[in-house]
Amino acid sequence: MGKRFSRAVPVAQTLMGSLLASASFSVVAQSEPLSAEALDWQPWGREEAATQLCRGRYVMPGYRLAEQDNPETLAAEATEADYDIDGQTILRGDVVLRRADQEVEAERVSMPADRERVNAEGNIALRDGTSLVRGHTAEIMLNEDRTQLDDSQFVLYDQHLRGQAVQLEQLEEDQYRLVDARFTTCDPGENTWHLVSSDIRLDQAKGFGTARNARLEIKDVPVMYVPWVRFPIDDRRHTGLLTPAISVSGDGIDYTQPFYWNIAPNRDATITPRWMSDHGLLLNGEFRYLLEESAGTLEAGYLNSDNGGSGGAENRFKGDDRWYLEAQHAGRVNPRSDYRLRYGAASDGRYFDDFGGEFGSSDRASMERLAQVDYRGERWQLDARAQGFQRLDDPLNERDKPFYRLPSLTANARWQLGSGFYSQWRSNATYFWRDVNEQQVIERESAIGSRLHLTPAVGWRFDRPWGYVEPRTELWHTNYQLDYGNRMTENSESPSRSILVTSVDSGLVFERELALGGRDYRQTLEPRLNYAYVPRTDQSELPDFDSSERPFSWNQLWSAQRFSGADRVGDLNRLSLGVESRVLEDETGRNRLSVGVGQSIYFDERRIDIEGNADTLPPRTDDERYYQATRDRSPLVTRVDWQINDRWSTGYEWLYDDNRERTESSTVDLRYRHPQGHVVNLGYRWEIEDFDPGVEPSDDNFRNYNREEWDLSFAWKASPQIDLIGRYLHDQTNDRSLEQLAGVQWNDCCYGLQLVWREWIDDSDTARIDDDFNDRGIFLRFVFRGLGGVGQNADGFFEQAIPGYRPTPL
Repeated sequence: MGKRFSRAVPVAQTLMGSLLASASFSVVAQSEPLSAEALDWQPWGREEAATQLCRGRYVMPGYRLAEQDNPETLAAEATEADYDIDGQTILRGDVVLRRADQEVEAERVSMPADRERVNAEGNIALRDGTSLVRGHTAEIMLNEDRTQLDDSQFVLYDQHLRGQAVQLEQLEEDQYRLVDARFTTCDPGENTWHLVSSDIRLDQAKGFGTARNARLEIKDVPVMYVPWVRFPIDDRRHTGLLTPAISVSGDGIDYTQPFYWNIAPNRDATITPRWMSDHGLLLNGEFRYLLEESAGTLEAGYLNSDNGGSGGAENRFKGDDRWYLEAQHAGRVNPRSDYRLRYGAASDGRYFDDFGGEFGSSDRASMERLAQVDYRGERWQLDARAQGFQRLDDPLNERDKPFYRLPSLTANARWQLGSGFYSQWRSNATYFWRDVNEQQVIERESAIGSRLHLTPAVGWRFDRPWGYVEPRTELWHTNYQLDYGNRMTENSESPSRSILVTSVDSGLVFERELALGGRDYRQTLEPRLNYAYVPRTDQSELPDFDSSERPFSWNQLWSAQRFSGADRVGDLNRLSLGVESRVLEDETGRNRLSVGVGQSIYFDERRIDIEGNADTLPPRTDDERYYQATRDRSPLVTRVDWQINDRWSTGYEWLYDDNRERTESSTVDLRYRHPQGHVVNLGYRWEIEDFDPGVEPSDDNFRNYNREEWDLSFAWKASPQIDLIGRYLHDQTNDRSLEQLAGVQWNDCCYGLQLVWREWIDDSDTARIDDDFNDRGIFLRFVFRGLGGVGQNADGFFEQAIPGYRPTPL
């Protein structure tokens, strides 16, 4: 190579702008594709390739010319340089021009004397740190922000995108046009898909592009044509069509086409028509807004004259208009006070079973109505709310209708008195209301009215590293003003109740050093003793607004409250004894193994149940309820939590009645987590009939049989590209499968595929199984990287069904 000539001169404008910077949507033309190396392609090394979806990445090589002190300076270097009598400069050979972060390579460059234009020829390469453009000829207007390249090919480094265009033109600053262009996100040498268009305009100032006469080609075969499409080229929001979703199941075809409306920087809306072959056309919408001190959403859906559906709910709502509405707003009053507003309603209890949820699943049980404001002081915590729910059951029994709180006022505080003594104040005043026929519900649920509940408490806690003791006394005073409507009753309309709840909790902590397998651990031995006394007080005249009896568990060993809510206080005279041992990693304090055993000893019968009668026990003919009320000790509770190693862990809880020598409840979970993303879960659950005393035969959660279930789920990353997933949930009691799921997810550099088969039982209620029905479906989602995809996104459902699994985003 001969001697190279270098020169730096100031110029008025940019060389190429920030060509195609931040674009996420581009194109390719009809010239012969360049080699991967010419496109700045860098294959992964052997170790990196094992964990990557793509075979490599686009990387800009280093600048050939040094950056100038003045960013307006144009630096040039060439093998030959000529200057004619008109002042035109001609550079030949290996020509390199650089200004700021933009660099041009060519075989020949000419600039007129006015330095307003650059003409480049031969193996042109323009780079700006984010993109590469190659072509044979280029005309760059330095003073007008205009550039034109013929027969060009380009790369967007960060977006992993390459393209071709017969002509690429910079019309003005941040405005580009590509003629007869195509693009893809596939690796060089692959043509799985391309988007082809005769005319593409890119507006980097506004962040969007448009394409005319666009078509999608798969393996060079046209599969879809769109006369005009608008698309984003950065992360800014833009009005336009979003990715559609389509699924095929036992219910038929389900197609959804969202439309996004960018109303303002702090407001937007999504309008989503959804056509279901077995129901009809459902129109959904969502409006969102963000204000200085608050934010909110408004959602709604409407289906005019349901076609009747299919499956177990076929024709149930045929001809009915079905809808839902949900509005939420939350904000701040001041640094210590927030407020929330929420209103939800649906036309029927099966709306979200038929239309809501994702991937054929809905776990929405109610819709909330709420107006709330709170205050968080240094000592006082205040809350005021009006709250209600629409319960989503179909049919909905009168007694299952939830109570509204109109309003509910709460005030709580705590004082440290010194030397370990403390006092606590909790209070709540609520007016309970619901619209029911008083004659169709049981007496204790037929009243509406107000409840004042006061629970002041005093206690003392002596706490040391080796142990603690905490005696505590709490007064439960509750006063009612009731209205039974048309219901005839002998109950008082202004009953009250006052009960002292006394408890003493204590524990010791012993530690020792432990060496296992060449590693240091600390082992603890933590015996615990808890005594609670609650006197028996008749509560049969009190209503039942929000109480239910809690099932026994490890936590119940140490709690003096047998009921949730404030309408019932269970009589209790018991001593709980337990011991727990933990094995901790000495370096990190991580809990490797925890084993606990405990049992309660009862010194008296427990006569208070949900009925509240203090004078009678359940009848002896009701063997199970009578036994639970009169037994002299609780089931023996054993629980284990073992982190076997960094990948395997297990948990176990066993409630065993050592008097009748029977298991009351048993739960076992075995979990596997691999650093590469493999997940395996195996669970077993067994419960004796009527294990949960708070569930009555008419409730949905009631089971009049021993419950036994197996649950196996897994997600296996066979490679960086392939995920295999599956789940099987088996009802051993009724010898039936509750859910079967199998699927595969393929993730490639330029496309993704998700194919899943699912069959499940739609359990209308668990009190009966003869009205359950099966449903099944095949769900397909296909995504073109950089374009979006078609199909129903099931990632959220998979994360719930397979604990620990995090799908690779499609």
